[in-house]
Amino acid sequence: MQRIDAIKSLVGNTPLLVIEYEYKSKKRLIYAKAEHLNMTGSIKDRMALHIMGKAYASGALRPGAKIIEATSGNTGISFSAIGAALGHPVTIFMPDWMSEERKNLIRALGASVELVSKDQGGFVGSIQLAEDLATSEGNAFLPRQFSNDANVEAHFQTTGPEIFWQLSRHFITPQAFVAGVGTGGTVMGVGAFLKQVCPGLKVHPLEPANSPTLTTGHKVGKHRIQGISDEFIPPIVVLSELDHVVSVDDGDAIIMAQKLAQRLGLGVGISSGANFLGAVQLQNELGDDTVLVTIFPDDNKKYLSTDLIRQETVQNGFLSTEVKLTGFKAISRVCNTGCDLGLRNDGR
Repeated sequence: MQRIDAIKSLVGNTPLLVIEYEYKSKKRLIYAKAEHLNMTGSIKDRMALHIMGKAYASGALRPGAKIIEATSGNTGISFSAIGAALGHPVTIFMPDWMSEERKNLIRALGASVELVSKDQGGFVGSIQLAEDLATSEGNAFLPRQFSNDANVEAHFQTTGPEIFWQLSRHFITPQAFVAGVGTGGTVMGVGAFLKQVCPGLKVHPLEPANSPTLTTGHKVGKHRIQGISDEFIPPIVVLSELDHVVSVDDGDAIIMAQKLAQRLGLGVGISSGANFLGAVQLQNELGDDTVLVTIFPDDNKKYLSTDLIRQETVQNGFLSTEVKLTGFKAISRVCNTGCDLGLRNDGR
C-alpha cells in the first residue's frame, strides 16, 4: 500500500549508540539502539507498521476499519499515529495509572482512550475489553500485540538485522543482548536473529526487581518502569529460549535515565535506564570487554508527569551511582566503512 510505504521512511533505520562509561574506574562500552528516534518516539512503531502491513496484505484489515488495541501506552500511540495516517479510527484501552502524557498523546492523534482501573482488571482487563468491543463493532481489527507472532517477526526482520549490520560494518560481533519485556516482541525477535547469525550469543530478558513477573510467573508487587512487566507473561515470550532474567530496581532505572539525559543529552525513558543497567550487570558477570547490545525503547517526553523528573532517593546496591558516563558516538544505519565515528565528549 502506497501510504504504508511512505511511512516506512519514518520508522526504523535508527542509529546504534556506542556509549562510553566507567564503572568503578573501569572503562567500558555499551551499544544501545536509539529507538526513541522513531516516528512517534518509540520502538513500537516498528511492530505497529509491520502488523498493519501484514493485515492489509492478508485482508484482515480493510480501509476505514476501526483499530482496537490494549496497551500500556507506546503501542497505543503508534497505532493512533499510523492509523490516522492511513485513515483508520482507533480506540485504545489502557490502564488508568499510565502517564498523562501517554493518554494525551493518543487523544491528540485523534484516537479514543478507554481507561481501565485495577478493579476492572488492569492490563488483563484491557485486553478483554478490547476483544469485547471488537466483537460488538464487527468491522474492527485487533492487532493483539501480546500474542501476535508478527510482533516478533517485526524485530526479527528489522531491528535485529540493523544491529548486526551496524556492528559488522565495524568488524564487531555482539556477544549478548538484553531488553526489558513488555510484550516480549523485541527480546524474542532481535534475540532470535542475532543468535542465528552469531552462534553462542546470549539473550537476556529484563524485568523490574520490584515486580518480578517473569521469574514468579504471575503479578507480584508494583513498579514504575512503564512499558515492561505488564502483570503477566505474554504468550509470545518463550523463556526456555532465553538466558537468565536480569532484574533492575525502578529507582535505579530512573536515576540512570536521568544521567543519560543530563550527562549525554539523550532524552530517553525509564525503561532505557533499566536496559542500560541490565547491560552493566551483564558486563559485571561476563567481563568488562563483553560486547553488550541493548535498546533505548522510547523518549522521555512521555514521562514528564512521572518520577523521572523528580529527585530519586539512592538506595543501597544501586548500580547507577557507580556509572560515570563519559561520551558516546553514533553508528548510522547508512554509514559506509570509514565514515567519521569520532567520540563526542560531554566535557565532564
